[in-house]
Amino acid sequence: MEQLTSRERVRISLNHQEPDRLPIDFGAMRSTGINAIAYNRLKKYLGMKNTETKVYDIYQQLAEPEEAIMKIMGADVVQLHRYRPAFGIDIANWKPGKLMDGSDCLVPRDFNPVENSRGDLDVIKDDKVIARMPKGGYYFDPMYHPYANVKSMGDIDKIPVSEIPHEELSYLREKAKELYEKTDYAILGSFGGNILEAGQSDWGYERFFIEMALNPDMVHYYLERKIQVYLRDLEKYLNAVGEYIDVIQFGDDLGTQENTQISIQMYRDMIKPYHTRLYQYVRNNFPNVKVFLHSCGAIYDLIPDLIDAGVEILNPVQLSARNMDPIKLKREFGNHLTFWGGGCDTQTTLTFGSLEDIRNEVEELIGIFAPGGGFVFTQVHNIQADISPEKIMELYNTANRVGRQVYATARQI
Repeated sequence: MEQLTSRERVRISLNHQEPDRLPIDFGAMRSTGINAIAYNRLKKYLGMKNTETKVYDIYQQLAEPEEAIMKIMGADVVQLHRYRPAFGIDIANWKPGKLMDGSDCLVPRDFNPVENSRGDLDVIKDDKVIARMPKGGYYFDPMYHPYANVKSMGDIDKIPVSEIPHEELSYLREKAKELYEKTDYAILGSFGGNILEAGQSDWGYERFFIEMALNPDMVHYYLERKIQVYLRDLEKYLNAVGEYIDVIQFGDDLGTQENTQISIQMYRDMIKPYHTRLYQYVRNNFPNVKVFLHSCGAIYDLIPDLIDAGVEILNPVQLSARNMDPIKLKREFGNHLTFWGGGCDTQTTLTFGSLEDIRNEVEELIGIFAPGGGFVFTQVHNIQADISPEKIMELYNTANRVGRQVYATARQI
């Protein structure tokens, strides 16, 4: 097979066919990324000088991968960011900043955290602390829940809802067109559209779980209001960029390490109807754009429902969670889902394993997920701040080496 472009390679795999080599994602989504501290160390290890690291996701402190690094890693996918990826702060303009290890970076111009009396860093909006990085921490935690004190449907109506602004639509279309015409990368559009997570963020975890169980009518009222906003914004978003992107990314962490966050029946009653309306809108109106769901945890029992709702791509494939056995996942769902992730366990092997452990696990997992296509390689979730450059290079060098062999071997047979 002749060498494909990155965009062609990803599209072929998403259609459950085997491309020339395994497609690879290095940092093209907010859960396949790399912490900016680890990224700076990687650049130093590779001898890259005089380049500035942009922290595009200040929530998780994720770096924007530079093309020189993407090429070294064999990356095939690039992210179309939202205009305001975190805390309502746009990424149109940048200024010098410092990471928690003291290394240099660029941060969004309007990112101005305030140190409180305990030494924490607070993000303040409208005189409210909306996010906080604890002293000595590496990430920000959401602190404000606008629906925490609602008592009735009338109270829900009083809380304003935002609309995707024309400014963002113009930004998205310009960036998507530029990525499409000036690169050959596959383009992943970050949308969001969280349902369960939106409730947890808006109400607080405990309150939202209680209301789903005891007051489902009020929760449905809230979610119906939420889905109307999402569908309005989704239509505008896809009308702006749908001709350019290959994948649209939704998110909803439905699992814990040991089980689903809610019962299967509660998912079907409370969450699935809204997932279905979002995902089927894409499937019915933009069939060229694949529906990507990021959902952490032990979600094996929910996967048939997710497929039924319209999910085509599953990430991060959290192998360390209960019942998320890669052989079983590929056998039972490989004809319906592309697995985007699952290339190396970040909770165990990448963090605590040796270089040999990483190499062996990557080889094994590619051997499981790659046959027949429907696999985009990346590690399970983000590369954290303490992961050494040597481990990162072993991870991606192995993926590139084995990824070139796996389909060539199949064609010879």
